[in-house]
Formats: sequence, C-alpha cells, structure tokens
Amino acid sequence: MAENVYEGMFILDSNRYARDPSGVSGMVEKLVKEIDGSLLVSRLWEERRLAYPIKGHRKGTYWLFYFRADSEQIAPLNRQCQINDEILRHLFLKIDPRIVDALVSHADESETKSSPAPEAVGDADAKSTDTEAPSAEAVAAAAGEEDAENEGS
Repeated sequence: MAENVYEGMFILDSNRYARDPSGVSGMVEKLVKEIDGSLLVSRLWEERRLAYPIKGHRKGTYWLFYFRADSEQIAPLNRQCQINDEILRHLFLKIDPRIVDALVSHADESETKSSPAPEAVGDADAKSTDTEAPSAEAVAAAAGEEDAENEGS
C-alpha cells in the first residue's frame, strides 16, 4: 500500500457554498478523512462563470486541495465525489514526490496572501508614500534614460 500526495481540484456548487462556505469546504475534508487521508493544504481558488452548464449550474466555486492518502483509497474517494450533490466536477492528480514541498508551500502562501492581513486593514491616512505607484513622468523619464544608455552601447 503506497501512500502518495494528491492534488484535488473541485468545482463546487456556488449557491451552496455562498450559503455555507465552511460546511461545503469541510465536506471535502471529511471525505478525505473517511479514507484515512491527511490534509496538507485546502483553500479557495476562485469563483467563476463556467464555460458550459454543469448539472444546470452556470457558476462554480473552485477549491484546491492537497492531501496524502493510500493509493488504493482513491477509487472509493472518486466514487464518493461523483455521488455528492455539492461537487459538480473533480479531478485528482498524483504529485511527483520531488515537487510536493514546493507545491504545498506555494498553495499555503497563496492562501495567506489572498486574505487581508490585520495590519493592512485600518486607517487610510496611515499609508506610506513608499508604496505609491510611480507617476507617469517618472516612468517616461526612466524609459528615456534606458533608451539613451542603449544607444550609447
């Protein structure tokens, strides 16, 4: 029995997700725990309009999931996802062991970046001038300097 790391991509029913986000995403985690798998990272990817209707739905919520499970348990997990009404589509990919750490850390970092940091929320007057975008004149001047340097070469 080989235990591998898998990536699961789910398209969830966006109406049910809007009513109960933690319940719907928790249901996916519960399915993995039922097969004695362990969750590595679970996060919302995005909500978008579907290219074509799936089970009568025109919008879907994409959920990204990394988990470790026994390879023999993927078939029962696949079946449970097929009969679940909250999951419109799903896909499981076996991850190469050499890139597991990079993928999991990237997904974990993306999750923390997508939610606003507590110190970022606050008074608008507390903005630093260091983070302001450069003016159009500064961009044009910098482009002119680069052109002059390239002509001299």
